Amino acid sequence: MKKNNIGRAAILTLLLVLLFVTSWELYLRSKGIPISYDDDENLWSDKRAMVYEPKDKATVLIGSSRNKYDIDISTWKKLTGDHPIQLAMPGTSPLPILDDLAKDKNFKGKLIVDVTEILFFSLSLQRTKEPNNHINYYKKWTPAQRASFSIDHFLESHLVFLDKDLLSLNALLEGVPVPKRKDVFALPNACPMEFDRVTYDRQNFMTSKFLTDTTLQNQVKGLWVFYRQMSKDPPISGTQLDSLFATVKDDVDKIKARGGEVLFVRSPSSGPFLQGEIMGYPREKYWDRLLTITGCPGIHFADYPAIDHFVCPEFSHLKVSDAVIYTTNIVQILEQKGWVFPGKSKI
Repeated sequence: MKKNNIGRAAILTLLLVLLFVTSWELYLRSKGIPISYDDDENLWSDKRAMVYEPKDKATVLIGSSRNKYDIDISTWKKLTGDHPIQLAMPGTSPLPILDDLAKDKNFKGKLIVDVTEILFFSLSLQRTKEPNNHINYYKKWTPAQRASFSIDHFLESHLVFLDKDLLSLNALLEGVPVPKRKDVFALPNACPMEFDRVTYDRQNFMTSKFLTDTTLQNQVKGLWVFYRQMSKDPPISGTQLDSLFATVKDDVDKIKARGGEVLFVRSPSSGPFLQGEIMGYPREKYWDRLLTITGCPGIHFADYPAIDHFVCPEFSHLKVSDAVIYTTNIVQILEQKGWVFPGKSKI
């Protein structure tokens, strides 16, 4: 009798848990919250392992968050028949990843490097810490970690409530508004969930709610202002800039010597963010010199009427509908510059 009671209690407990989980999942989906993946070292490593695909079948993307929002992966695949491998990382310098690919003798593919001046032309260790951590993690990625990642991917693909940006303790605490207090320094709240959704291909996108909610947009704009004010270092120049250019050229030369191709792209920004970038990083001193010294082609959004007019919802990234237009035109411009996509449909 006692064993039967324990069994019934276990079954009842299981049913209650399943009911709660199902109800919570359905509730979140009713709110229009899309599936989003944890963009951690494992997801990045999964994409890093793909860079050895043949040059005529894949293009590697590095940079910061603009590459992740602005290149629409599905549009790229549809137009080119090419596999875009997204290795860009928000808020970081792409130079550690460029150097990692340059030193990898097995990488011989096409590479597009996003140039966000405040991040690209920076010597801040804070800008390189996360990329270096991801690179080191990938080099030590164990079979057990790969297996765990595969299981996580399956679960994340089906369950919204597993999203760490929704229910983790850190996410809940970051969402609590803290009033300003005298003589107390406080970081602003993190980016709202609606601004930062991630696909399995590591493409970031904004939700429809973010695009209609000016409060959410202003929250992100406030973050950009805060971090800009916190960055006390002026744009690098002189010997520091010369040294950075020399390092980039050395890395680019190694990739091109193996038959790879490298192209730099300056993605759109708008409003006061763009004006600050223009003032702090004049083209002739930074962008133009980058292309001249490296001998690489480049695409600056301001040079092409088809992509020079976008208004970014929070000054720095494109919404999905604009990303589709931007990606379509980027592919066309690349073909004009001689890039070939053998997998492109002839129809």
